Amino acid sequence: MVQSQQIIPGMMVLISGKYFKVESCLKVATKKGKPFIRTKLRNMETQKITEKNFQIDQTVEEVHLEEKVLEYLYQEDKYHLFLDVKNLNQIRVSSSIVEDKAQYLKEGVEVKASFFGEGVFSIELPQFLEFMVVEVEGDDESLALNTPQKITLETGAKVEAPPFIEIGDIIKIDTKTNEYIQRV
Repeated sequence: MVQSQQIIPGMMVLISGKYFKVESCLKVATKKGKPFIRTKLRNMETQKITEKNFQIDQTVEEVHLEEKVLEYLYQEDKYHLFLDVKNLNQIRVSSSIVEDKAQYLKEGVEVKASFFGEGVFSIELPQFLEFMVVEVEGDDESLALNTPQKITLETGAKVEAPPFIEIGDIIKIDTKTNEYIQRV
C-alpha cells in the first residue's frame, strides 16, 4: 500500500479489483477545500484511460509486476505459445491477453511480458517490426493518383501503404499506430 501522494507515472495499482497503469499524476491545490491528487489511469484490460482523483493520504494498493522477455513460437487453439528466453520454459498466454497484438506476432518476435504471480498479465510488442507483403489491393489507378492502398502482411494484418509497395516487399510497421513506416 502507498499513500496517494506517492503515486508516480508507470506505477501499477489495483482499484476495485481492476489493474491500472498510472499514465500521469498531478497534485492539485485549491483555494477552497483540500488539495487532491489527479491521475490518469490506463485500464490494463480495456486499455482505456480514465481520470481518478485521490484525497491526500488516501491509501492505494500498488501491484508489483515482474517483466520478462518472451519469444513468440506459435498459436495453439485459444493460446499463444512463447519461450522465456532466460530459462527456456514454454509459456502459454491466452488469446484474451494477446488480443489485437496477435496480428503482428510471427515466429521469433520478442515481446515484453508482465507477470503477476505465475500468469502473464500483459504483453508489449516492439514499436517497430518488419513484415513481408503477401497481398496488395491497389491498382494502376491508385498508383497514378498516388493514393494509399490496402496491403496484407505475412501475419494476416491489413494496413495502408503507399501505392509503390508490391508483393514480396519487406516493410516496417509501427505496431502502436498500425501505420506503414518505410520499405526495407
